[in-house]
Amino acid sequence: MQFTYGDHTIRLNMPDMPALMAEVSRRFAKGQGFALATINLDHLVKLRSDPGFRAAYAAQDLVVADGNPIVWLSRMAGREVTLLPGSDLVLPLARLAAQDGITVALVGSTEPALQSAAEHLRAKVPGLTISAIIAPPMGFDPASDAAGAILKQVEDSGARLTFLALGAPKQELLAARGRQDTPGVGFASIGAGLDFLAGNQTRAPRWVRRIAMEWAWRMATAPRRLVPRYARCAAILPAEAIAARRLRRT
Repeated sequence: MQFTYGDHTIRLNMPDMPALMAEVSRRFAKGQGFALATINLDHLVKLRSDPGFRAAYAAQDLVVADGNPIVWLSRMAGREVTLLPGSDLVLPLARLAAQDGITVALVGSTEPALQSAAEHLRAKVPGLTISAIIAPPMGFDPASDAAGAILKQVEDSGARLTFLALGAPKQELLAARGRQDTPGVGFASIGAGLDFLAGNQTRAPRWVRRIAMEWAWRMATAPRRLVPRYARCAAILPAEAIAARRLRRT
């Protein structure tokens, strides 16, 4: 499955959890870094209008489907993938890191949230080593010298896997920069994944997620912020569906 905007093509190249875990473990074993992104409709909206975001996304090594509409589009394109939300990747990746002896860093959110998330991870994943906890200040710019200093701090800590909880597009931009500045470090952009662990945000109940209505649950909890966002997402669906059908014929 792929999405093309201008000169950039974003390939959804990790179809399911076993494929993702196998590739991440392979990179751990070889000392290779990576940038992992979780694509959703909101990202597609941003990709259409932001050249910098397109370039950063095209630089991601591993891309999974975060959102049922992406899964539905993949079926229309004849290249079906499974749903892998960023928040569902934190514990599996942490367990893999502990199993492979990989040290972890947490970057984003707030200091209290990161400390709480770290406590949760250590409790859930015996043997996990967290070597750096970094909450960038408000207005953080992934292109700044401060961002470069954070990447160096992560590398110097010995971390080989970094969870980025900065939200799009900042986390993907920082991950793309990290692939250049710290090529031996893996970066997983997981949005609110650490805030969910910390209890700062509440995820939709499991039964709501099972019926693919998490978006409605979230919209009801924060209508002022999410209604405009989801309206923009809905507006691009017809064109994305047409593009998916065309991709099926290739």
